[in-house]
Amino acid sequence: MNGEWLIRGRDGRLSVYQVSHDAVLCRAERVPGGPWDAPRRVGGDQRLHPVLGVGQGTDGYVHLVSWRPTATGEADVVHSTHFRPLLAPLDWDSVGRPGGKGDRTGTPVVSVDDQGRAHIFVRNGDGGLGLRPQKQKGGWGPWRDLRGEDLHDGLATAVDGAGRVAAYATAPGRLVHWRQEAAGARFQDLESVAAEARPGTLRALATSAENTTLFFTDASGHLSAWRPGAEPVPLLPAAGPGPVAAVRCELGGHDRTLLAQCSSSGRVAFAAYPSEQESAGVRWTESGPQLPADAEVSLALDADDRVVAAVLSPSTGQLLLARHEDEPEPAFTAWQEV
Repeated sequence: MNGEWLIRGRDGRLSVYQVSHDAVLCRAERVPGGPWDAPRRVGGDQRLHPVLGVGQGTDGYVHLVSWRPTATGEADVVHSTHFRPLLAPLDWDSVGRPGGKGDRTGTPVVSVDDQGRAHIFVRNGDGGLGLRPQKQKGGWGPWRDLRGEDLHDGLATAVDGAGRVAAYATAPGRLVHWRQEAAGARFQDLESVAAEARPGTLRALATSAENTTLFFTDASGHLSAWRPGAEPVPLLPAAGPGPVAAVRCELGGHDRTLLAQCSSSGRVAFAAYPSEQESAGVRWTESGPQLPADAEVSLALDADDRVVAAVLSPSTGQLLLARHEDEPEPAFTAWQEV
């Protein structure tokens, strides 16, 4: 999955989205902080490839993207919108693919600007970046080629406090960034910085009104942070091989960026530091039981703006939740199976 898949809906209920064979499933709290309903299939009976991108707008609506097979060796990107956790999401709607007919070219991702317009990104067949944005009054604009070369799979996107969408990718020996000068504007020329980033480890987060920050693991195994216009900053050794989950929150009355990662030891590791102050130092604190090797972690704020961590194992379907305790450090309650 790409993006945070633990989501707080506009009614305060938490929901999770997961890939299950040829389908996407959703389950949600019946009331904020209460019991959860059973998993439900998203978007009808259409068969999907086992990939999922998740994005959410300031209106609380959740946008989902995946690939749908259309013929042997061919597939289209599909999109669905989920307005409220206890309502059924819309059926999957094809938005085509960059470059006309063909097979999958990368894992799609989706971000939503402050006007509620979804932006679907996917690596195209030439190794660059393709974009299809929603129109202000409904429908979709054409696929656009944002250029780029030899991009790896595993894109990351985020929307800053001004409503501008940012996209990130890795390429051999560098990180690449696309940006908007204003919300709704066309994307500007790409910017890159020299960095040996491990593909599949990117996670982007809005860390202030002006900035998004990209977290990634470098070739030496360090988790690093990058804001375009500066050099990447190593934070600490990565706890595990996958991407981190990240959320901006208030801990102990202070603005913090909280990170979580499934560690190589089989547990969840947490770390927090003052937002955009990487020089302040940060360390991991592990929590919870031993997890399956394929477990993934996601972070969100609940109806009371309390941090919630979720761990999901695709192989077992097991979902565990823990809530942050009222402390300045990343301390969590006991993990509970949903």
